[in-house]
Amino acid sequence: MGLDSGLSEPAVISAVTVEIVANSRVELTDIPQISYASTAPELSDDRRYDFFSRVVPPDSFQAQAMVDIIQALGWSYVSTVASEGSYGEKGVEAFTQLSKEAGGICVAQSLKIPHNPKLEDYDKVIQQLLETQHSRAVIIFASEEDIRGVLNATKRANQVGHFLWIGSDSWGSKSSPIHQLEDVAVGAVTILPKRSSIKGFDEYFTALTLENNRRNAWFAEFWEENFDCRLLSASKREDTSRKCTGQERIGIDSKYEQEGKVQFVIDAVYAMAHALHNMQRDLCPDHPGVCPQMETAEGKTLLKYIRNTSFNGSAGTSVVFNKNGDAPGRYDLFQFQMTNSSTPEYKVVGQWVETLQLRLEELQWPDGEQEVPISVCSLPCKTGERKKRVKGMPCCWHCELCDGYQYQYDETSCRLCAYNMRPNSNRTACQPIPIVKLEWHSPWAIIPVFLAMLGIIATIFVMATFVRYNDTPIVRASGRELSYVLLTGIFLCYIITFLMIAKPDVAVCAFRRIFLGLGMCISYAALLTKTNRIYRIFEQGKQTVTAPRFISPTSQIAITSSLICVQLLGVLMWFAVDPPNTIVDYDEQKTINPMLARGVLKCDITDLQIICSLGYSILLMVTCTIYAIKTRDVPEDFNEAKPIGFTMYTTCIVWLAFIPIFFGTAQSAEKLYIQTTTLTISMNLSASVALGMLYMPKVYIIIFHPELNVQKRKRSFKAVVTAATMSSRLSQKPNERPNGEAKTELCENPAADPMSQATKKTYGTTCLLKGVTVNKDRRKKDTGSTFKIFSFEMSLKPYSLGVPII
Repeated sequence: MGLDSGLSEPAVISAVTVEIVANSRVELTDIPQISYASTAPELSDDRRYDFFSRVVPPDSFQAQAMVDIIQALGWSYVSTVASEGSYGEKGVEAFTQLSKEAGGICVAQSLKIPHNPKLEDYDKVIQQLLETQHSRAVIIFASEEDIRGVLNATKRANQVGHFLWIGSDSWGSKSSPIHQLEDVAVGAVTILPKRSSIKGFDEYFTALTLENNRRNAWFAEFWEENFDCRLLSASKREDTSRKCTGQERIGIDSKYEQEGKVQFVIDAVYAMAHALHNMQRDLCPDHPGVCPQMETAEGKTLLKYIRNTSFNGSAGTSVVFNKNGDAPGRYDLFQFQMTNSSTPEYKVVGQWVETLQLRLEELQWPDGEQEVPISVCSLPCKTGERKKRVKGMPCCWHCELCDGYQYQYDETSCRLCAYNMRPNSNRTACQPIPIVKLEWHSPWAIIPVFLAMLGIIATIFVMATFVRYNDTPIVRASGRELSYVLLTGIFLCYIITFLMIAKPDVAVCAFRRIFLGLGMCISYAALLTKTNRIYRIFEQGKQTVTAPRFISPTSQIAITSSLICVQLLGVLMWFAVDPPNTIVDYDEQKTINPMLARGVLKCDITDLQIICSLGYSILLMVTCTIYAIKTRDVPEDFNEAKPIGFTMYTTCIVWLAFIPIFFGTAQSAEKLYIQTTTLTISMNLSASVALGMLYMPKVYIIIFHPELNVQKRKRSFKAVVTAATMSSRLSQKPNERPNGEAKTELCENPAADPMSQATKKTYGTTCLLKGVTVNKDRRKKDTGSTFKIFSFEMSLKPYSLGVPII
């Protein structure tokens, strides 16, 4: 409406939706304008609409209030619906812009209702909204008719209670958009600029009649609409035949509710009045009315007074304008709720005055939900999961578990734990990997420890027996010096079991390096010296009667010690190059499931170093086996060649089984247990074989058959030569032997036994006396008696427990 301000250019107070177009005209003529209903955000552009002011806040404030509400409710995925036109489209545009700036809010769909929509248009809007099921929250900037049309379409689609409406001030607290659609609107949160009901206006308006309000040209039309009747004179209504009597009363014969914008209409008028009054007071200080200076004043002058106006409005709130001509944003927040009487109504649940104040505990939701319903594109990821964003939709993501040894670094990324760490149970941080070692109570340790203890007891028993019967023929004939050396090596082979299972530290690791190969080295060095001595004696005996060199006990000890020193020298070099220390191996038991991962505390010894440490002992063992094979045909009464051979054959089988097991489990998670158990059992078995085959028979005779532990006739090296010659001859083929027999005997002296020729017959017997000498002392002692130097049959008889000649 135009206001006669007394100026050369009028002022305008307006509210219609086409005011922007009208404003573009008044802008051309610099006419100040105050709006009581226009909320379009674009009108805040002071460069285009510098003469526009309003007593209602712009929709940008309303949009900001909506963004704050969405964030307070925890919603991040919303859709928007707008009526075609400036109000709806600009309102949604402002909301979208502010939501991007705020972050954390994504608009799933922005739908527009066309002018003059049909039912199909509303149904299409609902179907499109349902395409994004997770976007339950709907921001609606629309006219009352469009709001009603959308709610109707929701009911037709049987989606009552699905959508969570956030309505603009066009919905506010009005009953007309939701009439008979209350069940669809339950839970809707709406916004309305703060206002108060003007009591004086109610009294004034309800007292208006056709008689006392003829000055208003549109009042008769309102009368017909309000009372649903027709006036006789020039009525435009054709949908009713009821005639108006003129006696109807507003609020009595019809429902009356004060329009929410009454307060702003009054404030707009008073704002213009205050501006004109202040302008007249400044320009016409001594003039009671409009003076010439005021009549010729330009619109810019009046605009300055309007923008500087400040007063308490009809509702008691201050009316002011900012630099863009906008009123401050002050909104009441309503929710349409079911009351205790089951009658739905609007309830004030908060306010927005620059910041949001929302009483969440007073909110009610469709279907009686107690918690705030969710409207999110993707549910929050669980702990230990990261968000993998959907391209173009920052509020949508897929949750991916931080797998393997990763932990959740932040909501969008996983990071790998350090080498010695693993993720905790919920994968929010890393924790140290537990450290383990081979425990004494482990089944992997019990068996080798049991065998080692039995072996140690048996070894100590044998050594004690040998010490106790040190001067008896069996002990002396077995080579006491090398026997004690060999028993020491066997003892150390058992002892290494305890070092391999003990908790690793620098001392334990040092002893492991020393004794790992030392026990075997001592054992096989002694056995090699023995077999080498036997081999050299009988090989020498085939060629000459002269005894070979270095066959005395002292020489044997020296040779054995030299062989052992090679092992010790290698260990010393190992200490110098790589000092012993402990490590924690996190690769050995680093399983796919990090919760099963373990760090293995062990000595810093690689598999290759273990094999190298044992390599020299294995070389001695192989060499000893070769000598055992070469001396396999030596007469058993003379030496221990056969039991040594059996010992070496068995030991080779044990270690041939050990190597594939040891290296075949190099990649196993049980590597520590399998390799340690295999190594210790192999060493226990090797020691047990040597102990059982070489010494148990002797101990048996010493303890249970002492009558056999007596001195036998000494034999000279020439007797050995004779035995070697017999061994050589026995290697002939059967067709080369006389009568095909293989019996050989050293005959008695015929002179000493005259009856021998009559009582003894030999067939194909090789009888040897020539070249055999008997010890003179022994001969004197046995003078007058017949004696047999030695005789034996080369047949496959079991091993004799007799005393060897060596």
